[in-house]
Amino acid sequence: MLITETIRISLDSIRGNLFRALLTMLGIIIGVGAVITMVALGTGAQRAIDDQMAAFGGDILSIQSSSWFSHGVARNQQTLTTDDGMALSIGAEHVAAVVPEINARFQVKYGNKNLNLSTIGSTPNYPSVHGFEVAHGVFFSAADEAARRRVVVLGSEIAGMLDVEAEALVGQKIQIRSISFEVIGVLESKGGSGWRNPDDDIWIPLSTAQFRVTGNEFVQTISAKVSESSTIPMAMLEIERVLRREHGILPGKDNDFAIMNRKQFAESRQEATQVFTYLLAGIAGVSLIVGGIGIMNIMLVTVTERTREIGVRKALGATKGNILLQFLVESTILCLLGGMLGLALGVGASALLARYAGWQTVVTSSSAMMAFGFSAVVGMIFGIWPAKRAAQLDPIDALRHE
Repeated sequence: MLITETIRISLDSIRGNLFRALLTMLGIIIGVGAVITMVALGTGAQRAIDDQMAAFGGDILSIQSSSWFSHGVARNQQTLTTDDGMALSIGAEHVAAVVPEINARFQVKYGNKNLNLSTIGSTPNYPSVHGFEVAHGVFFSAADEAARRRVVVLGSEIAGMLDVEAEALVGQKIQIRSISFEVIGVLESKGGSGWRNPDDDIWIPLSTAQFRVTGNEFVQTISAKVSESSTIPMAMLEIERVLRREHGILPGKDNDFAIMNRKQFAESRQEATQVFTYLLAGIAGVSLIVGGIGIMNIMLVTVTERTREIGVRKALGATKGNILLQFLVESTILCLLGGMLGLALGVGASALLARYAGWQTVVTSSSAMMAFGFSAVVGMIFGIWPAKRAAQLDPIDALRHE
């Protein structure tokens, strides 16, 4: 019964000075809102990385020619060929599929439109390995690859760049590096990351890219899909063994290629994102501390203003514990109300950032409860001093206070 009466008295006191109460809660509102928004941004970034790994495949290893440094400048030596891809297909039991790739940016022309696009020369199994689906038309076949046909498949966003319907592009002619190609397909949207968007790419047969476009027999990347029954470390060891044999690298000599594990790269990005999220949330949490100091300041002023009321309550039998509880509850309620408004502010800000800024945000129940609970703790901690000061007032001196 005592706690119910104390809460009622505290709410009446807050209603009596509503505008001041709102100003008092402002620091808590901003603090909770900032924490919710920062954590939502960080969680959204981590969710985006998970989605990208699910889309691009965490079981795909990327093999590239190794880099070396000369006079402080990174230089890349071309060492990978289609023969390496064939050797991996035949001699690597832990590899389910191999996709050699050439990637270069070329001027692409359609009508009066000119675009500079990333052009990928690859093999017909590229979509199945990398998880792409064809929306319109078809992907090029093994016959197209063998005949070095000038056919091209477009990413989902190319049609928008050319101001043409995607389906209408199938069968049309475009020019890549002034060479005419026939559009035979348009892929479904894949979605991209902050540094690369595959929906902006175009694909041509690897043999066409090598002998008709670039004139280069080397490949830049070989993607290797790990078998379901194998592990990534086992596949990496086997790939290294096969390629060292193919390149004639003697024992003790360094590899002239590098094997990259996308999953490890994604995990590193997630760790960096998580640390950055905690840093931003910590900075935002400082405003909660500032808000708590503001509440303590206002509660001290309130104690001074209500000194006579405290004296009357003590004269009527209220104990030090009753007075302490009343002011502590009032401070906590202020912070809880501020936390609720801050939660609404954070959710709203996250939604606005997702809608208008295009950032992926995720508000989780754990982050909401953490910020809300922290605001309650702030109220109790910073309410102790004013509450103790009120409880220790002498009733006779309090009644004489004007």
